[in-house]
Amino acid sequence: MNSLNTEAFTLFGQHILWSDMIGNILGLIALALGWRRNLWSWPVQFASGLILFGAFYGHLTGSAGKQVVVMLVALYGWWQWNRNKGQSGDGHIAPRFASWRERGALVGAAAVGTVAVALLFKAYPSLSWDPWPDAYIFVGTVVAMYAQARGMVEFWFAWLLVDLVGVPLNFANGYAFSGFVYVIYGALVLWGMRDWWLRSRESARPVMEGAPA
Repeated sequence: MNSLNTEAFTLFGQHILWSDMIGNILGLIALALGWRRNLWSWPVQFASGLILFGAFYGHLTGSAGKQVVVMLVALYGWWQWNRNKGQSGDGHIAPRFASWRERGALVGAAAVGTVAVALLFKAYPSLSWDPWPDAYIFVGTVVAMYAQARGMVEFWFAWLLVDLVGVPLNFANGYAFSGFVYVIYGALVLWGMRDWWLRSRESARPVMEGAPA
């Protein structure tokens, strides 16, 4: 798997690695499938994590460990969407807004998780080059994926917040392709957010008795 960490090509003076390119393209496809509420979003996300794990294992232990968590959340998302895919009339999950209690739990988990992971990274410097922003992106990604698994519209907001830090961090650390992909993520997030927002309002709209479905 070390061949995944070799250079694929150079773009705008930045060296693009095969692992960085393939893993992030799969992540981009997974996000696009998530926008369409397609169940295959989760297997593709799992494959992305698996490739990045194989590339990082034995070289960047912390990055490899983070991909294990991403893969576990992907399995949870697959299970959740399989269980709830009949909620809407089109055979997919029905998007919804989280309750204020759920929002508080998501924000609290993100805050506590970021501090805990950052302190872990600081205690073991080999796990991360940039402990605080790296922890923020990792925990934010897990929170976003969890909210997506639960069908919450708020998961798009979480992805936006991750992008705000992810783009400059990836460029600064030499992962140019990740930076470019995160920019595309931002555009997909805005479109996906609008689609889920509108669908959540349709799902919440009461149906008049005797009216056609």
